[in-house]
Amino acid sequence: MNMAVELGGNELRSPLIAASGTVGSVVEFAEVASLRPYGAAVAKSVAPVAWDGRKPPRMAPAGASMLNGIGIQNPGVEAWLQEFAPSFADLDVEVWASAVGHTVAEFARVAAAIDSVAGVGAVEVNLACPNLDHDMFALSPDASAKVISEVKAATDKPIGAKLSPNSEDIVRVAAAVQDAGADWVVLTNTAWGFGVDIDTRKPLLSGGVGGYSGVGLKPIALRCVWEVHQSLPGFPIVGCGGVRSGRNVVEYLMAGASAVQIGSTHFAEPRAGRRILKELKRWLRQNNESSPADLVGTASPW
Repeated sequence: MNMAVELGGNELRSPLIAASGTVGSVVEFAEVASLRPYGAAVAKSVAPVAWDGRKPPRMAPAGASMLNGIGIQNPGVEAWLQEFAPSFADLDVEVWASAVGHTVAEFARVAAAIDSVAGVGAVEVNLACPNLDHDMFALSPDASAKVISEVKAATDKPIGAKLSPNSEDIVRVAAAVQDAGADWVVLTNTAWGFGVDIDTRKPLLSGGVGGYSGVGLKPIALRCVWEVHQSLPGFPIVGCGGVRSGRNVVEYLMAGASAVQIGSTHFAEPRAGRRILKELKRWLRQNNESSPADLVGTASPW
């Protein structure tokens, strides 16, 4: 069975992608789980200089889902490259870097630093982290486009723009980053969420509002995939949010995604990719489908 899919002119051996923030630098993840089920794996977001992130508590359960307010703690791109880049080419998967910054120029600096690194196949531009202390780029079509345009000028690698479900009009944002040169969009990052510890009467996270991810995010992220695909049918989409099974992958593909990221499921089940890929293959056989690529955008309005 042919499990390969095309994403913005790039062929991936599998429609599954390991999501940023859930597999570390990818190098560590390779020590606990096989990378074979994935077409690519996205390393944790990195900035031009080290970020300390938020103080604890930074993660909390939210029913079957979770809240996080890590604040993108990272060592800075130069230290990150020095520690991990030598191992990327030896990994059994294509690594995608994830760039983040406080300004447009900072995103471009990260992309430029990564541009010539062997083993990094693409740059995912994290426009949508919900727990940083500045306005989220992904809420503005113009701001998002400026970032993508500058990143495009700084690297020859393919670019994915990771957007937010909190956007007032995610189709407008997607259209803006497409015009600015993004090769695909990732839909989506986490949604804004909040919780209270009734024993301490404090927020569950030190920063108060954080990112809500997991199974509860899936209908919201699927809505974003559906709306963008309906309005921009030729623009490749990577679906992301609440994927726990092969059937979930089928949902995203039918809604319009060409590939699907697995995120917070990794925290409970590091080897989930292998199981989910098996479930996807089984569904394809049972439904007489020869490839996941044949499912993309096949859901139709009533």
